[in-house]
Amino acid sequence: MSNNSYKAVMDRKNQIVQDSLKVNYEDFKISDVAFDYERMMEETGYTIDEMIEIQSKLGVGNTPIVELKNISALSRKYAPKGKGARIFVKDEAANASGSFKDRRAAVSCYHAKKLGYTGVVTATSGNYGAAVASHAAKLGLKCIVVQECFDSKGVGQPEIVEKARKCEALGAEVVQLTVGPELFYKFLQIVEDTGYFNASLYTPFGIAGVETLGYEIVKQFDKEVGKQPDVVVATNAGGGNLTGTARGMRKAGNTTTKVVAASVDLTGLHMASDTDFNRKSFTTGHTGFGVPFTTGPDRSDVPRSAARPLRYMDRYVTMSQGEVFYITEMLANLEGLEKGPAGNTSLAAAFAIAQEMDEDQIILVQETEYTGAG
Repeated sequence: MSNNSYKAVMDRKNQIVQDSLKVNYEDFKISDVAFDYERMMEETGYTIDEMIEIQSKLGVGNTPIVELKNISALSRKYAPKGKGARIFVKDEAANASGSFKDRRAAVSCYHAKKLGYTGVVTATSGNYGAAVASHAAKLGLKCIVVQECFDSKGVGQPEIVEKARKCEALGAEVVQLTVGPELFYKFLQIVEDTGYFNASLYTPFGIAGVETLGYEIVKQFDKEVGKQPDVVVATNAGGGNLTGTARGMRKAGNTTTKVVAASVDLTGLHMASDTDFNRKSFTTGHTGFGVPFTTGPDRSDVPRSAARPLRYMDRYVTMSQGEVFYITEMLANLEGLEKGPAGNTSLAAAFAIAQEMDEDQIILVQETEYTGAG
């Protein structure tokens, strides 16, 4: 019988992750401070054409781009003369479960099925869990979703608690935990005990799944707009969204568009702190999981976390929670589109950045989801 004490499980975390992915991260380690991320992605992933085919069969991808003409006009009203770029969104709510995370989940679940796993486990605050549950159901896999949703007094983060119902409706078993180091420990324990596939957000398969989003952006702008966007803004938490989008754009031949990461500024709030947990208004897209959090790779199950987003972003901006809620209301009132605040972090940043850009330039918001949690 295995020793399931916290120390024992954490001491064998690398082996647990390797067994649950069939990927040995040590194979790509160059030194204590260097990691060959590019080689790992190439050797463990699928080609872009293979991922498009996988996702298409599961109802994922080919989401529309929409020009926000009213918001663009408002931006120009406050911009200097001749400034105020055209603002577009890539509307990922059109995916199967309503989120860009369908792209990650579809490839991860497909790979789990291909390798012969009977189930998948993921840790998530909400939308990714729903995406994994959806595609696991389609592929006949069991699904366990681990959520960090309560403080020590049993007070739940409303957005996360609400998302559990969607995960359960899609057939997943949901394990809800208190904030802190318990999450990673419990996740590892469940993966080891069940022998299920590790469908984490940040595995090579999950991040590669987002590459189709970037690929579509390039192809759609060529066909529908006639030019590439000058700037793409992506909401940034752990970095997988931005990384996958940027990699996909490069694979489609676009090496000129600037990629901007946008996070909600929660400076001073530690996401593993019991007292800080419910002081954030929504659950992802914030500095609690972004830079500088990702510079501490011991905090996640993927080595050298900062190597992902930092190598692909041209600029990093932060927005306040108030600004994000304001832009969420603006989008609904001016454009008739209802989106969650997590995805609208990028729109808030785009609204400000557009006022620095010329009127004939284009800024694209990678609008991540219909609503809510990460």
